[in-house]
Amino acid sequence: MTMMQQSGPEAAHKLLDFVNASPTPFHAVQAASARLEKAGFQKIREHDDWEKSLKAGGKYYFTRNQSALLAFTIPQNWQPGAGVSIVATHIDSPNLRVRPVSKRTKSGYLQVGVETYGGGLWHTWFDRDLSLAGRVVIADKGGKFQSRLVKIDRPILRIPNLAIHLNRGAADNFQFNLETEYVPITGLAEAQLNSSPKESATANKSAADIQGNHHPALLALLADHLSVSPEFIHDFELHLYDTQPAVLGGLNNEFIFSPRLDNQFSSFAAVEAISTFASSSSFNVLEGNVNCIALFNHEEIGSVSTSGAESSLIPFLLQRLSPSPGAYAQSVARSFLISSDMGHAIHPNYTSKHEENHAPLINGGVVIKTNAKQRYASDAIGTFVVKKLIEKKGGKVQEYEVRNDMACGSTVGPMLSKIGVRTVDVGCAQLAMHSIRETAGAYDVQNAIDLFTAFFEGFSELDKSLTVE
Repeated sequence: MTMMQQSGPEAAHKLLDFVNASPTPFHAVQAASARLEKAGFQKIREHDDWEKSLKAGGKYYFTRNQSALLAFTIPQNWQPGAGVSIVATHIDSPNLRVRPVSKRTKSGYLQVGVETYGGGLWHTWFDRDLSLAGRVVIADKGGKFQSRLVKIDRPILRIPNLAIHLNRGAADNFQFNLETEYVPITGLAEAQLNSSPKESATANKSAADIQGNHHPALLALLADHLSVSPEFIHDFELHLYDTQPAVLGGLNNEFIFSPRLDNQFSSFAAVEAISTFASSSSFNVLEGNVNCIALFNHEEIGSVSTSGAESSLIPFLLQRLSPSPGAYAQSVARSFLISSDMGHAIHPNYTSKHEENHAPLINGGVVIKTNAKQRYASDAIGTFVVKKLIEKKGGKVQEYEVRNDMACGSTVGPMLSKIGVRTVDVGCAQLAMHSIRETAGAYDVQNAIDLFTAFFEGFSELDKSLTVE
């Protein structure tokens, strides 16, 4: 590695490692768990009796369905009714997912049927070196089952463009059908496949047998990576991902060129902040709120799932920490939530897409997101708190509000605010959101970490000085 490749902020390099290890939410949860355990966090489970295991001064995390994670630290003098200071993010991104019956063969090509997930810039997936990652349900020789993660580290799929000579209008008006013209190729079929009789989809097949649903070569590849026989594979959730790794770029390595920055950028910063805070000397003397991070799944499709922000994850955490109705109500009133999701940087080629006074810059500091229609949950109280916390770290603040003639996106913030917890929406600025390759700022990674660290260190004290009836 050259000196130029090595340059750039340390936090940005750590983010690259996190993203490159996390092609799916399952892998992001795995990477986050490893970082938390390195910082001394203890894994607990939702079905455990927490009253027997939780202690003042403890550091804990739990996961749900391998695809969402909550981590929290308990101060030394903690009592039920204390507030919870929460940083909430999401770890899913728009992508393509393998269908339950994916085996397709056409014109001599082996193809894999896929379904779109979220609102992707789907044209950016053409002509990319794609592979597969996800989780696989396998059996062992003793008849037990487990869910294992898999990540194939080489290109095995591609969605080829149609040559300009066969589609003369594509340069001016590129359109395609997501069902019929968006099926990845994964290999060449044997000549006899076109002439062999079709096998019955149900003949001699048990309900749990998926061998006929996918190309045998695909199942064999998965089995090889998992060191099992193909017949031991009983089901899977596989996501397509771009094998080109996340990197720093720009003349001075000021940019991050990467997949899934929305919203693994915020998720990494949250994990890094609470891990570093919990390993610091100030953790053992801090009083006040429980500090918490929540990494949710399914934000890109509405958050309505067992592992999404509209699930029971946050309410159940509050209830288990403060079981009585009175203590629970006190905890909600004393809590505060920072919803962190990436924001839209002004694009030099499309400056008219931003309101002129609300045009965030990459590496310009944390962006506070406001919307009068409450598509973002920010209000004056929340924005004041964020500004004071950033001020403590010597950082910069940017403001974003959408134009009146454009629709506004949303985040996990508004839905979580329905619990009654004070909520503010923030993020860092990026370009090309929902592209297969996005662009963000290398220096903004530390800006996000600094905000979350200041939140964990100082929110309780700041809140004591703030009166809101």
